[in-house]
Amino acid sequence: VQLQASGGGLVQAGGSLRLSCVASRSIFSFSKVGWHRQAPGKQRELVASLRSDIINYDITNYADSVKGRFTISRDNAKNTLYLQMNNLKPEDTAVYYCNADLNLKDYWGEGTQVTVSS
Repeated sequence: VQLQASGGGLVQAGGSLRLSCVASRSIFSFSKVGWHRQAPGKQRELVASLRSDIINYDITNYADSVKGRFTISRDNAKNTLYLQMNNLKPEDTAVYYCNADLNLKDYWGEGTQVTVSS
């Protein structure tokens, strides 16, 4: 399984970015997918996750710090996971990683740098 993240960049506070993560297999095949981030000198933290319930309804979970600003979603036809980030703040600056769980194994993509200037 390969995951390729992209979409990072430099943006001013209040701006928006959309991260993408393309998977080498159906994004729907994973039991859970998500985005994490790691800022300099800090531990990697969960930003948002998405999984399907028994009737294939998407259940999302967000870190308190991004609720109402970030939205996780996926496009099954494109095997792609997204993270729409609005109203970005300097404290959102970090390397963002996508990850996916399959058969109790974690897969990680290369990170993409997001830098928010004040």
